[in-house]
Amino acid sequence: MMQLFDILASAGLWAAILRIATPLIFGTLGALVCERAGVLNLGIEGIMTIGAMIGWLSVYHGADLWTGLLIAAMVGGVFGLLHAGLTVSLGLSQHVSGLGVTLFASSFSYYVFRLIVPLASTPPTIVPFQPIAIPGLSTLPFVGPALFTQTAPTYLAIAIALLMAYIIFRTPVGLAIRMAGENPHAAEAQGVNPMKVRYGAVVAGSALMGMGGAFLTLSAFNSFFPTMVQGRGWICIALVVFASWRPGRALFGALLFAFFDAFQLRLQTALSGLVPYQLFLMTPYILSIAALAVMARRARVPQALMQPYRRGER
Repeated sequence: MMQLFDILASAGLWAAILRIATPLIFGTLGALVCERAGVLNLGIEGIMTIGAMIGWLSVYHGADLWTGLLIAAMVGGVFGLLHAGLTVSLGLSQHVSGLGVTLFASSFSYYVFRLIVPLASTPPTIVPFQPIAIPGLSTLPFVGPALFTQTAPTYLAIAIALLMAYIIFRTPVGLAIRMAGENPHAAEAQGVNPMKVRYGAVVAGSALMGMGGAFLTLSAFNSFFPTMVQGRGWICIALVVFASWRPGRALFGALLFAFFDAFQLRLQTALSGLVPYQLFLMTPYILSIAALAVMARRARVPQALMQPYRRGER
């Protein structure tokens, strides 16, 4: 029991939670804005992978870290444009298109990586984002080192979550996005073009997914390897349902999953040899599934989600 208390009372645990949650925040917000507009984007896993690779590759070839993050967002947006073209314009299955984007983006990432690094057993490294100590806050007991010594993309992810909550529920742009996902025909009657709104939402959401992947290579680690996303994209899809398609809850859900993950890593060390480590590895997913099952029963799905829109048809 004392070991559990020591883990929970450690500032390192809470600092790790924010680090682990950051790519999930980016990815979940990206998936959320897509689905709010009525488009399921299962390309997230591949988009995060190519975002991680392109971000690292850009910095490795001389770009600064912020430029690498921006390029990753732009490449994510390009793959989002591909997904939107297939699903919004052509009305193809959003499931099939999304999975196709994931397979294509993941395979293309590995192909490009092997072109650049054909033989090296250890990938080349870059100098990643460094933690920023916020003056006046980072010196606070416990809270300072836990919350206010993160890298810049972590602060950016939290700011985007708060900004998105405001945009979706307090601005005309957010209203248009919600109308496109709830009743695109009503949106059309009000002079809003649901197809343009869906295109914009998917491209913007995919750009956020690319940034989530880039965080892994530009901040969490300092190199790229093809399997580094490790299912985070699928976790983000589940977190959108957990959040009931609300950005504030999405932020909480990402932090909750990160807490489970960071906690189990420390439990492995504290209880080494007493419990099989595989049990600890599965714990975050079991707890997340339980939380998802509870929250999903009360979630209100956007009514036009996964429904192709045809102008003038009902």
